[in-house]
Formats: sequence, structure tokens, C-alpha cells
Amino acid sequence: MTKTTTALLATSLVASTLLADGVVLVQKTERDVTKLTPTSKAWEYVKATTIHLYPQTALVMNDKRANELNKNTKAKEARVKAIHDDKNIAFLLEWPDGTRSIQSGYKSDVYADGFAVQFPVNYKDPKKLPYIGMGSDGRPVVIHLQKAVEKIYEPNGNGDVSMQQNVLSKNAFGDSAVEFVQKVGALAVKDYQRSFVSEGFRSMTEIKDGSEKFDADMSYSDNVWRGTLTRPLKDSYLNLKGAFPVAFAVWDGARLNRDGQKLLSGWTAVKLVDSNGGEKLVAELTAAAKGDPEHGKELIEQNGCTGCHHISGLSAANYMAPGLDNVGGYSTSAYLRESLVDPNAVVVPGYNRNAHPSALWYNLDHGKRVSTMPPYPLDDKSLDDMVAYLKTLKSEVK
Repeated sequence: MTKTTTALLATSLVASTLLADGVVLVQKTERDVTKLTPTSKAWEYVKATTIHLYPQTALVMNDKRANELNKNTKAKEARVKAIHDDKNIAFLLEWPDGTRSIQSGYKSDVYADGFAVQFPVNYKDPKKLPYIGMGSDGRPVVIHLQKAVEKIYEPNGNGDVSMQQNVLSKNAFGDSAVEFVQKVGALAVKDYQRSFVSEGFRSMTEIKDGSEKFDADMSYSDNVWRGTLTRPLKDSYLNLKGAFPVAFAVWDGARLNRDGQKLLSGWTAVKLVDSNGGEKLVAELTAAAKGDPEHGKELIEQNGCTGCHHISGLSAANYMAPGLDNVGGYSTSAYLRESLVDPNAVVVPGYNRNAHPSALWYNLDHGKRVSTMPPYPLDDKSLDDMVAYLKTLKSEVK
């Protein structure tokens, strides 16, 4: 970006100190933000917001080695920056990672570092945001995924299997061999970025029709990954205005992270500082949990929650219900309260094959998942206390 751009960014940050802590502040620039990369100088003039990324512990993977590698994983501190040009928005996510894992080719036991950015399609009611993992029934999300990969020759996207052969297996020499290598290079997948829409477990669908115009990139230096995402503020899927929620996730290839084995944030409020609206959402996502966590812990035990849910220090390891370690890190207070009074509102993906066969945590009723957890129609104070305790369940930040 030019010096004019960086000057505009520096000037526009003056008012940002007046806004709430814990909110990603999005300044406006007259320049095209789709040109920003992880190493663009202009990012130095954009205010950063600190977020925490917590280990996802609702489910236990069926991978002994991965489980061992991630047994004592701590939360990570990350930084988010954002800027918009009135048509597009750009995010920069920075997170520490002591190992640089680049995936080369398709292997079943080698995984890449990567990150994802998730947006709810509808965020009008901040108390009913989608499940943080992959959306929930009636509450869809759009997810952008970027992985660190080398050139991949298969698949090449054209279904041309002849271009997937090694040059040494071709009856070609000299200029013909060079031409073949150039063709393969032209067809190769040089980047791994995907966009999905999802509305709950087993509904994640890749958007392949070109309707989702976004771009992502990653850069690694000094044991830190920097990832950028640029996308329209408004398209056929999303209409981002005023203030809106965003969630972030990162994968560590060295720890065999993939799918649900990752670190993720909760819903984070993002505010366009030059736009009106969104105050209710910002207040909801930045408010501290009210209630007495010590009394809430007693109520959790008295109501039998630890008979199915695993909570370190309170219950033995089991697979009878989603694990609650770290649930306070990536769940909103409203989501936790809703889960207590209406467990069917959002049924967490599962059920893990290691679970006890007589203790399914949901059943199917005409194709719809129905939670086996009973509702807890307790008084407001008791619910506040239980939520306050659940919000304390999160790993320390490394």
C-alpha cells in the first residue's frame, strides 16, 4: 500500500480508543483492501484486538497419537486486525506456532497449519447465535478455510488424469518434457482455500459455484503465523454491517490437528466504527457473566451434570456427553443458558464411537436430532450461577 494509505489509516484510529475493549474495531479506508497481504506495511497502522483461542474439547478423536499430543494443550493468545473500504473487509489474524507445518501432497498422517474465519448468516438476535463449531439447525454459518500447502497436482480441478503422471513415466524428452512440466504446473493447485456453508452436523457444504468471492493467504516468520482474509461486506450469503460476530480457529499440523482437533475463539464482536447499530450485540458479547460461580458449581453437581459431561476435577473421563472443559472459553453466556433450559435448540455434533452404547446423547425423531439431556427450568438466579461457573471452564492461556 502507498504512504497515502498508511497515513489515512493512522489518522482514522484516533477515535478507536473510545470504543469497548474486546471488540475488533474496523476502520474505513479509501483504498482497496483486497490488495492487503499478511506482510503489507499498512497493517502496522491498524489497531489490534487480543483474543484467546481455546482447545476444542467437546469430542475426543479416535486417534491415540493425536490425543496424546494434544492432552495438555493450553489456550493461545492471538491478535486480530480488520479494515474495510465500504465494499470489502480484510482481517489479519496473528497467532504463535513454534513449528511450521506445510502439507505436501495428500498423506493420511501429515497435516498442515491453517486457520478459519466463521460468520453467522443471521445475527439479529445475539442471544441465539449459531453453534460455534459448524452452525446449527436454522442458524447457518459461512466458513472460510485456509491451509499452508505446497503445490498439489491431484486433484487438478480439471479431471485430466494424464496431467497427474510423473514426467519420468512419460515418453517425452527435451522440449516435450519441459512442456509437460509446465502444463502440470499450470494445472496444479497452488493454494488451499475453501469456503463452506453449514447449518449443523453433517451439513457442511463447500461453495463451488464461484458465488463466494474471497481470498486468503498465510505467511510465517519468527514463530508466528499471519493469515489474511478478504471478502465482500455484502453478498448472497452475508450482509455485514454495524456490528457482527466473527469466530476464529487455527490448526497446528505438528500436533496432527484437523477437523475438530483445533483451537478456536468464541464469537467475537466486530464493529465498523463509521457505522451505526450493533450496540446490543456488542454489549452481549462483551458482558461478564453474572452470578455466583461457586454456587453454580454446586448446582452442576447436584443436578447430575457430571454424570454424563466430563469436567476435569469433578468427573471421570467418559464419552457419554460432550466434554465441558474449555466450554467457557468458546461459548457465550446466552448459548450456555439456552443449553440448560432447551437442550434441543442446539445438539452438539457426535456421537463419539467410544461412547457407552446405552448412553447416546441424542436420538433421532423423524430424522431430527433430539437431545437425551433433560431441560433444567430452574429459577433465574440458579441459571445465572450455573452459567457463571461454566464460563470459568477454560484452559489457562500459554
